[in-house]
Amino acid sequence: MKVFVYDYGQSDEAEYFTRYTKEMGIELGYTEEDLRPDNCDLASGSDFITITPNKVTPDMIDRLKELGVKMICTRSIGYDHIDVEYAKKVGMIVTHITYNIEGVAEYTVMMMLMVVRRIKEMLQRTMANDFTMNGLLAKELKDMSVGIIGAGKVGTSVLRDLSGFGCKLCYFNRTRNEEAERYAERLELNDLLSRCDIISLHLELNKDTFHFIDEEAFSKMKDGAILVNTARGPLVDTDALLESLRSNKISGAALDVVEGEFNYYYHDCRDKDLEDHYIGILRRMPNVVFTHHMAFYYEGSIRDRVHNCLIGMKAYVDGKEMPYRLA
Repeated sequence: MKVFVYDYGQSDEAEYFTRYTKEMGIELGYTEEDLRPDNCDLASGSDFITITPNKVTPDMIDRLKELGVKMICTRSIGYDHIDVEYAKKVGMIVTHITYNIEGVAEYTVMMMLMVVRRIKEMLQRTMANDFTMNGLLAKELKDMSVGIIGAGKVGTSVLRDLSGFGCKLCYFNRTRNEEAERYAERLELNDLLSRCDIISLHLELNKDTFHFIDEEAFSKMKDGAILVNTARGPLVDTDALLESLRSNKISGAALDVVEGEFNYYYHDCRDKDLEDHYIGILRRMPNVVFTHHMAFYYEGSIRDRVHNCLIGMKAYVDGKEMPYRLA
């Protein structure tokens, strides 16, 4: 049995792919290119492929199936980039992965603190040899209220990490979460939006959560609130976000993800003009901390991503139930 790896990371994933495919008896092939319509044939002769988040269309699924590929595994928790319903229709197995998310929770808290303490503005002045303080007076997290939207594993871990700062914590989730309630009060969404100084998103992206934070949601927020998104870019209506920042309805944002990031993030785009793209507009704003979908990028995550994508393939080989199966 053979796996073909797209977007193979020589500097971070290679060690783990080599080790785990050998341990599991799976033959390894790879390319450092993303999966695209014009390179599906690289997977010819492979039973499985694994990808990082990039669009997988019905035509690509059809071609992979013609080549004999039986399973597509995305090395990510999110899977909205794959047409899972079409895969079900044609009998293509699709899996995703999970990993230890503690590093994502830590990253989220870091980004909150960077906005609260105005670190981006400080660094910009420091790099310009401007060591004045006027306009940089910050707040303290302990005096603020933080609302978590989505109390899954990441959201609950963020609540736990924040509990040591002494800030007021609350959360919104469709169902009660007893672990989250060790640290936070459960509120209805409108109450959370109107009461919290910082709002952090930890939702899956689907048809129900697309533009979950839109113009109406921003209008309900406390004046001067801060929005944090380390989950999925399209959870936020970016045009509404920009208007809220420009009008000072909210005082800042911390964004690890953004709408329209596909085909840009994880590529060298120094030859591209992004000034009018959401990426260019947001990163110019002094009150927006902006990173390129990096909250997941730490050693434990990379190890888990590789191992857990191969676990499903090993289960298929052994005739066992495949974990993290979507189709």
